[in-house]
Amino acid sequence: MSKAIFTAAITGGIHTPSMTPYLPITPKQIADDTVRAWEAGAAVAHIHARNPETGQPSSSLDLYREAITDIKSRCDIILCITTGGGLGMSTEQRLAVIPAFAPEMGSFNFGSINVALYPLLAKHSNFKFPWEPAFLAMTEDYIFPNTFKSMREFAATFKEHGTKPEIEIYDVAMINNLAHMIEGGHIEKPVYLQFVMGLLGGIPARMDNLLFLYKTAKEAIGDFVWSVCAAGQYQMKMGTAALLLGGNVRVGLEDSMYLEKGQLAKSNAEQVANIVRIAKALGIEPASPAEARGILGLKGLDKVKY
Repeated sequence: MSKAIFTAAITGGIHTPSMTPYLPITPKQIADDTVRAWEAGAAVAHIHARNPETGQPSSSLDLYREAITDIKSRCDIILCITTGGGLGMSTEQRLAVIPAFAPEMGSFNFGSINVALYPLLAKHSNFKFPWEPAFLAMTEDYIFPNTFKSMREFAATFKEHGTKPEIEIYDVAMINNLAHMIEGGHIEKPVYLQFVMGLLGGIPARMDNLLFLYKTAKEAIGDFVWSVCAAGQYQMKMGTAALLLGGNVRVGLEDSMYLEKGQLAKSNAEQVANIVRIAKALGIEPASPAEARGILGLKGLDKVKY
């Protein structure tokens, strides 16, 4: 049977605590949910930190350290630590996790984008914390910045610390950005791409768009390993499409709060188990963390700094 890498995006920096009671907030909750996702078949966990009192996205290295050392002590899952951080954080705050922890993998956003979350204000009215509506509202006039200068600096830091970039592609122009950075020697092949679909401001989550992204990347950069994550209702649909096309899949509460229509997911593990069930029906088995390390060419858990 073929293998696929399943990633669980544990908490992210988009959904707020008032939207679901199941969002992991504290370092212990993040660690516990990560271990459960690993038990369900995830080989990779994508990690953000949050203020344990309010649930607000945080750049605190102490909070990251508490969660990731706990995870490492309990399982061998690959940790892909965010350099997207939370909307509004400086590039310095976002990048600090790489020299601090030298993780095996880190997310690397490959272009600027309007990340628009403000429509969620119309769907949620009772907020637990004042930062939540303010955070959502500010995205109507917000650009998530990833300039060529900052990407060059990020790439140098990733390379210095032996961290594999998980290159986040929100729209087709970012593939041109990547080809340019490869040509300039800033990004080394083979690359690992993640097609991020369905965010307002990014490419819509449709099969024809996924095929377009894949074809464009193939023509621009040649061979690569790739994954798909899709927002909200499109999570399992586009994940299944990725499996059918020979790709890998990210699920998790960062991307969707639901297990199925109208039913909140109670953990990341529920979503992982669901996509693993679909994969097995297609004759695809989940790759173990050790197998995923081989597929992605990672340096190994013994070479991180946590």
